[in-house]
Amino acid sequence: MERSKLIRIGIVGYGNLGKGVETALSQNPDMELKAIFTRRAPETISSSSKVVSLDDIQKFKDQIDVMILCGGSAKDLPEQSLMVSTHFNTVDSFDTHAEIPKYFEAVDKQATKHGNLSLISTGWDPGLFSMARLLGMSILPEGKEYTFWGKGLSQGHSDAVRKVKGVKHGVQYTVPNEEAMQLVRDGKNPELSVADRHQRVCYIVPEEGADTDKIETAIKEMPHYFKPYPTEVHFITEEDFYANHSDMPHGGTVFRSGISGNGAKQRIEFALDLESNPEFTSSVLVAFSRAVFRMHQKGKTGAISVFDVPLGLLSPKSSYDLRKELL
Repeated sequence: MERSKLIRIGIVGYGNLGKGVETALSQNPDMELKAIFTRRAPETISSSSKVVSLDDIQKFKDQIDVMILCGGSAKDLPEQSLMVSTHFNTVDSFDTHAEIPKYFEAVDKQATKHGNLSLISTGWDPGLFSMARLLGMSILPEGKEYTFWGKGLSQGHSDAVRKVKGVKHGVQYTVPNEEAMQLVRDGKNPELSVADRHQRVCYIVPEEGADTDKIETAIKEMPHYFKPYPTEVHFITEEDFYANHSDMPHGGTVFRSGISGNGAKQRIEFALDLESNPEFTSSVLVAFSRAVFRMHQKGKTGAISVFDVPLGLLSPKSSYDLRKELL
């Protein structure tokens, strides 16, 4: 592709997700990374890409087609999405499910006002799993949906525990209830709350002198993240943390179990097995950035979700090639 026609991408935030987006872009020859924007001092960031202070982001208004926001849902995105969508098209992975309607309305108002397009809450859940739930519900209207996450390290929940006062390092693993999953596979259609389906396990390195009882209470009482779930909090050393909790696997399964018109039992199952949660999530963000660019070119503005994106726009291939090769 000619360089003048490349989709120009910016990255806001350079943690695990931002680094994943940087590497994912190298697999997409129709895109180019123009700059990484950070709240840290740019000279402290080790990257071969251009690194710029977040304070200077407006200077790139005419140089970037889509900004990929890589901050955390707990604190970063609610503020950054409104600021960045004032000047750019954006894609983010806001994953606090209960807050999505409120978040959508705020971003929609800002993006619409300034003529930009903002895709919120994409990744694999919310994102691909949301699409699988919609597909299952639409095809099997008489049935039940079940989502199981893990076993794996949750980026959003790990980010949330690291925001707790007194936490130096922290990760959270989501562990599915295998017995509950088997009941679904057996077609039993059990009544299962979210808490029945999962357990959350946290490993925390506390700051020196921190009150571990207060840390544990703050985590277990955190709304939307931990309060509904059986939650374990383990305090470990920094050495243990780096030795045993540096990898970021994850995954999960969406089921739709139901009956078709004459009462035949049917089950749809969509599963992910991820060796690197941030790298996979980053790959999803990059694919949806292509769709956002194309939709904005056709005049679409405001906030959208994955439900509003035509599937073919995720691919760099033409509609003709998609029909020829995949249909």
